Formats: sequence, structure tokens, C-alpha cells
Amino acid sequence: MLRPVTGGCRAVAGNVAAVGSADAAEPGWRALVTGADSGIGQRVLSALTASGVDVAVSASAGDIGVPEGWVGQPFTVVDLTVGDHDSLAARRSSVTDAGRALLDLLERTGAEHLVLVSSALVYGAHPGNPVPITEEATLRPEPSFVYARQLAGVEERVERWRRAAEGRRVAVLRPVVTVATASTTSTLMTALTAGFGQRLGRDDPPAQFLHPDDLATAIATVVRERSDDVLNVAPDGWIPGHRIRALTGNRWRLPLPGSAAEVVSAWRWRLQRGPIPPGLLSYTQAPWVIANDRLRALGWRASVTNEQAYVEGTEEPWWGSVSPKRRQEFALVGAVAGVVATAALGALIGRWMWRRSRRR
Repeated sequence: MLRPVTGGCRAVAGNVAAVGSADAAEPGWRALVTGADSGIGQRVLSALTASGVDVAVSASAGDIGVPEGWVGQPFTVVDLTVGDHDSLAARRSSVTDAGRALLDLLERTGAEHLVLVSSALVYGAHPGNPVPITEEATLRPEPSFVYARQLAGVEERVERWRRAAEGRRVAVLRPVVTVATASTTSTLMTALTAGFGQRLGRDDPPAQFLHPDDLATAIATVVRERSDDVLNVAPDGWIPGHRIRALTGNRWRLPLPGSAAEVVSAWRWRLQRGPIPPGLLSYTQAPWVIANDRLRALGWRASVTNEQAYVEGTEEPWWGSVSPKRRQEFALVGAVAGVVATAALGALIGRWMWRRSRRR
């Protein structure tokens, strides 16, 4: 359902940072925001209206057209649906489906400027990745991570759309994983933080974490500038691996051989944070931090550092984010483990008593 936003947006939780130092958008510039009911939607609307953009919003890209009064006028489509992992999962939809609906919307409305929110996950996490990764890098998403693989596919189809007609412009934003806040959720953040600090005898790779307020102002920046480019979105720098391990807290770890450690890791992910997207584990084992120089050149600055965003996104203990079903599974496994341990201890005691009686 389409509705215009007039007279600004209602206030959202948290502070919305200023959008660079440049002047506001030219009067009358318009933006059609799809996926405005997402966790970041209200922040994006606030950032856009603060930049002087007239906004119309929709929950999806499926059944909408040009708002009344916009026909024949230039406007930007800001898509928040394709990269919204949590909303897609809740609707049991896919990135590919969302991308198809977006391209249909662009054709129906005749839009000439698109802002697509993708993800830095499309670069993939590989031991040989440069630190940091720039926008020129080849996309190598983890093949088993369907979400990242499909995002790369949508980016390719959007680029074909851009080249199909003169005057079309596309800004593709590739943010690092956005953290959860009091008003937003992030299952990807939850899954990634569950994987950090779990490797035995090896450092974690460096990592970056983005506050949703800063993603919102990045979107407003590229709308205002009519950007036609690929831009990474991340705070300056990154958190070193040893610092991530320290931020996760001191945890007791049982030294296990490699094969057993992999099995235990798989069960921990399922019981504590499940369901975990297949293929995401590699993103906790190799670097994929990104450079933000292009976006900074447009005047954007992150208002929240990597460490501040990480701390805000991990304040809740992991047990509080586990579903009742997972808690039951965890309790069942614990009970079974207890029975096995008790039986093993009983067998050892019995064998010791038998040997002792034989000696006597």
C-alpha cells in the first residue's frame, strides 16, 4: 500500500546523524521507498526528509505505481526489501523474488534512479582477501550461503537494467552487517557474534559493525547526490580479531580435536542461535572488512564506531535470544549429556572397584 509522507516523519528511537556537510537535496526531489515497514524503514524516512526529500512509502515493491502527481517527474526508488534478510525470512520469500519484484516496479514506474541496499557479504570471506576490500573487488560470496549468493545475482540484474536505457542511474550500497538495537533486530548479527571467539588456538579475523542510524544517513546521502556508483558502507577502520575475542567475554572452552570441535560448533550454532544460515560460519573465520572512501568522499561520516555498534548490538545475553523450541532442545541435549556422563562415571567407578577387589 502506497502512502505519501508529508510534514516530515514521526520520531524514531535513537539519534539520526547529520547527512554529511553538503546542502540538502534540491526542493521537490522525490523518493519512493519500498520496504518502509522494515526495521530500518523509519530511520531512512527520517534521514530523507531531513535532507529535504519528498517521500512516498510502500511495504513492498509488488503492487505499486507512481504516486499521484509524480508522473513525468524525476524520482528515486529506494529499495529496502532485497537486502532485508529478516523480513524475507519472516515472509518465507527469497532475495531473488524481491529482486524480480523490484525490477518489475522500475519498468512500470519508469524510474531512472535506483538506490539498492545490498550487503558486503557479497564479497565473501576468504583468507586471501585484501584488508580492506574496495568496491573494485570481484564478488565471491560463499556458495552455500544462499542469501549472499542471490544478492550478487540481483546486483548483476540491476546493472543490466541500468545499461539497457540511456540516463538510468544506480547506487548499490554494500553495508557490513547492521547491528540490532532497541527498535531493530538482526539475526545475521546474532549469528555472527555467536561464531566469533570460538576457534581454539587461532585469532578471529577483523570485523566491522554498522549502526542502523548510519546506514540510514548513507542512503540519504546517495539519494541527495543522485549517485551512480557502488559504495561500501562501514565505520572507519575495524575491530582486530583479538579485540573481538575480548569483547565476547571470557568463556570456558574445552580443548577438542579438530573433527570433534566442528561437530560441537555445529550443535552450538543450532541450539544457541538457530536457525543459522548455511555458509555463514566462514564469515567468522576469514576477513571481509571493507573500505568506505567512496562514501566518505560524498560527505558521509559514521556517527557510531565499530566497537560502539558491536557493544550495543550484543547487550542481551545469548540465552535471551533463543526461541522456546531451541531452549527445549538445549535442555534435552544437556540432559542426555548428563546421563551419558553419569553412566560413564559409574562405569569407571565400577571398574576401579572391581580392580581393587581383585588386588585384595
